[in-house]
Amino acid sequence: MNAVIKPSGKLRGEITVPGDKSISHRSVMLGSIAKGDTKISGFLTGEDCLSTIDCFKKLGIDIEVNGTDVTVHGKGLKGLSAPAETLDVGNSGTTLRLMSGILSAQPFTTRLTGDSSIQKRPMGRVASPLGLMGAKITSENEKMTAPLTIEGQSLHGIDYTLPVASAQVKSALILAGLYADGETRITEPEATRDHTEIMLNYLGADIRKEGDTIVVRPAAELTGKDITVPGDISSAAYFIAAALISKDSEVLIKNVGVNPTRTGIITAFKAMGGNIELTNERTVCGEPVADILVRSSRLHGVVIKGAIIPKLIDEIPVIAAAACYASGETVIADAAELRVKESDRIKTMAAELGRMGATVIQTDDGMIILGGIPLHGAVCESYNDHRVAMSVAVAALGAKGETQIKDCGCVDISFPGYFDALMSLRED
Repeated sequence: MNAVIKPSGKLRGEITVPGDKSISHRSVMLGSIAKGDTKISGFLTGEDCLSTIDCFKKLGIDIEVNGTDVTVHGKGLKGLSAPAETLDVGNSGTTLRLMSGILSAQPFTTRLTGDSSIQKRPMGRVASPLGLMGAKITSENEKMTAPLTIEGQSLHGIDYTLPVASAQVKSALILAGLYADGETRITEPEATRDHTEIMLNYLGADIRKEGDTIVVRPAAELTGKDITVPGDISSAAYFIAAALISKDSEVLIKNVGVNPTRTGIITAFKAMGGNIELTNERTVCGEPVADILVRSSRLHGVVIKGAIIPKLIDEIPVIAAAACYASGETVIADAAELRVKESDRIKTMAAELGRMGATVIQTDDGMIILGGIPLHGAVCESYNDHRVAMSVAVAALGAKGETQIKDCGCVDISFPGYFDALMSLRED
């Protein structure tokens, strides 16, 4: 599927975005190892989250899907069964990494694989600390990448400091810690998204925070509960950026998760001069939720680095797109993790924004965007990376002439119907 984006006038209206991807993944995983039913509403039916459902079905869990309502008939911490076939995570790094923590403690062996992109993504930073807990994870390649074989073992708690802030690695260790003999302590160099901790506590686990350290005690059992998934702020980010850079625009994005570990995008855009307001703030299933009101703004360049990076790592591509319309220079640093996402997002965003006339300078751990240079339409690539495709679409709204983005089916990974949703706000 190719998408054609024409320059827009103003954007106006209300919109809701699909359910939070991270929370949707975790609701199925934790619901599967909880006792009793977990009823999920607002589930993201993107390909990644459906891969998680498929994997847990193959592990013996009965899961019913009715649109965005999902019911997981959990069998408890020790209720998973040996799969009769290889588990295929598709394009989902979250599924692969988090499941590794759970599967490391099971009394059976599992083989996991994924698509060509997943088979290039590094798993050593998960396998290594899990190995310290007693896990046995092997790769069929010289590098620790999928396909992987996980031979379940008896695990023991460890005291581990993450060398790089990563919510996925942290979550894998937390999930393994539920099964471990003794306490597991995980220290983060920077705070990362804490959806795993919030949901586990909601379902009855004993997870606490001591400064920068997460302390996990072995769980006797988790109890299934109803879970409402808020809208994904990573999906809302494209509409925030689009409204900011489009003249005379005002967009209200309703029911969005605003967990403080995820709102770096709002902090960054406000620092750039963005007019963004949170309204109707509330708490749902332990997660903070709000409506986000965005008005067109004159943006200026800033430096984005350090502790904020884990809070907006997935949104950096769309920040780069918006930075093209900001006055002055925007510097993004400390974001080397972008190079091991679905694509090398530093390289791919620099290339595609460059096709449109932007000046983007790559650095080892980020990029420098020289704002204020008029963009023009171009034929762009998606690299089969949903965030690249969606970010280029935002940049195209302010370009002169139309932009074609090739192979955009990948957006279904996180946001089925994205292009229709974007076009629904146009008032040309």
